[in-house]
Amino acid sequence: MALKARVLYDFASENPGEITITESEVVTLFSEEELDGWLEGQNSRGDTGLFPASYVEVIRLDNPADSSNGLPSGPDSRSAGYDSSFQSRPAVSTPSHAASSPAVTRPAEGSDDDWDDDWDDNSTAAANELSGVRGGPSTYTVTTSLPGRRGNAQQQAKSSATVGRNLNRFSTFVKSGGEAFLLGEASAFVEGGDRICVIVGQHGPEWQENPYPFTCAIDDPTKQTKFKGMKSYMSYGLTPTHTNTQVNRRYKHFDWLYARLVERFPVISVPHLPEKQAAGRFEEDFISKRRRGLTWWLNHMTGHPVLARCDVFQHFLTCGTDEKAWKRGKRKAERDELVGANFFLTISTPAVPLDLHEVESKIEGFKSFTKKMDENIVIVNAAVNEFARKQMTGFKKEYQKVGQSFKLLGQAFELDQQVYSDGLNRAIAYTGEAYEVIGEFFAEQPSQDLEPISDLLDLYRGHLANYPDIVHVQKGALTKVKECPKQEGELRDRCNIISCATLAEIQHFHRTRVRDFRWQMQHHLHQQISFFQKITTKLQDALQRYDEEQ
Repeated sequence: MALKARVLYDFASENPGEITITESEVVTLFSEEELDGWLEGQNSRGDTGLFPASYVEVIRLDNPADSSNGLPSGPDSRSAGYDSSFQSRPAVSTPSHAASSPAVTRPAEGSDDDWDDDWDDNSTAAANELSGVRGGPSTYTVTTSLPGRRGNAQQQAKSSATVGRNLNRFSTFVKSGGEAFLLGEASAFVEGGDRICVIVGQHGPEWQENPYPFTCAIDDPTKQTKFKGMKSYMSYGLTPTHTNTQVNRRYKHFDWLYARLVERFPVISVPHLPEKQAAGRFEEDFISKRRRGLTWWLNHMTGHPVLARCDVFQHFLTCGTDEKAWKRGKRKAERDELVGANFFLTISTPAVPLDLHEVESKIEGFKSFTKKMDENIVIVNAAVNEFARKQMTGFKKEYQKVGQSFKLLGQAFELDQQVYSDGLNRAIAYTGEAYEVIGEFFAEQPSQDLEPISDLLDLYRGHLANYPDIVHVQKGALTKVKECPKQEGELRDRCNIISCATLAEIQHFHRTRVRDFRWQMQHHLHQQISFFQKITTKLQDALQRYDEEQ
């Protein structure tokens, strides 16, 4: 018998491959297997295609209640993606509208016993469910609700560290929990320390600065082994300045942290980590490049007013060798309820709301900027890498070829056996050697001035890849405000929160970009000056030999 589901909310198709479904309609499912939060089936009009999984509840005909009224009930009932084990749990978040659920799949908590296995070549994500609520004297409840909307305390919002391909124009808005928050379907306990403040700065909304700034250094990684040498991995020593205590972390720990942060902050750009590599992980060049990439990554994290202060990042930086303490912090982070729609509950905004038309204009301007920046980063990176390749191979080879030719000329002159030509012969031989050394200078130089630029460009390409989704969250909120004039006041208030957070993140991006590129270009030019001074010194030394050998 075909699998049926009852539609909970209206959904209008907007793209090829989607179908329109209406509330209370019974649809046929081709499979219960979700595709990035979507199901495939057929509506009552015979149209086939995709629709959001959490807009429907599967009808279990083997259940007496289902057969009598067509609706799921009892312990076997579930909406797509809903685990009935949550029935006895307190309601942490109640995003019953579809928008929140196609969203997202929560990365896996994983087994603590496997935490020390080598994860460099494996994904850290699996299935992890929310449980429990935070409370205590220092907490207060934040909820949002719209009159007349149905809620289902058992239908949990899921979230994801990895954003999938958009299936409609609001899919990122949905995945982030933006729609659920905007429609009043977010509820969670927010501790005072979890509050994130947006203030009005000279150039608009910005994150409140970290009152206790710090930095973090990475020591040269060391190769470690376990299981009597059967497994090897690289260990990085991290020393944050606010503790001055070194902790050792592996790449898989960075990978785990990255997944938690992406899940936790839907409108904050968490820079991408250096890429994984299955082969050659212990080669010197790869280790050096990864260390540089992780250094840039940590510099961005410690310099971000929000990311630097979040609990999971502080746990990552400060938890030492106490394995139990590490696992407690790990589990706490993986059960964090302030993700997706609930993240927006933590944001405090200025008293005066933003002008939405002005916000829309700024967002459009930022979209144009990031698109152009991304295009030109590709051009610069290609030029830099090609130039580095020429220096390390072509220039080195050409200088050495010239140097060898000068040395051959000197060897030919030696055949004249005239005493007064000995000085000239030695000077020419030295000139040949000088050119060979200069060739080595060219081969070594890219690691000093070109590779650091490429590392920075890689980091910012990761940022630029994040911003379309971040911008879509804000644009989705603006669109919903325009589409729902009857509830415009309530929607505007929540849209203002999303807009303030988005503009604050954009402002931080620009400030950081100016700082990073100013410093990097200064470093590049200083290195170039030093490089050519070194060449000049070598050539002057060779020139002086001709005066000394007369």
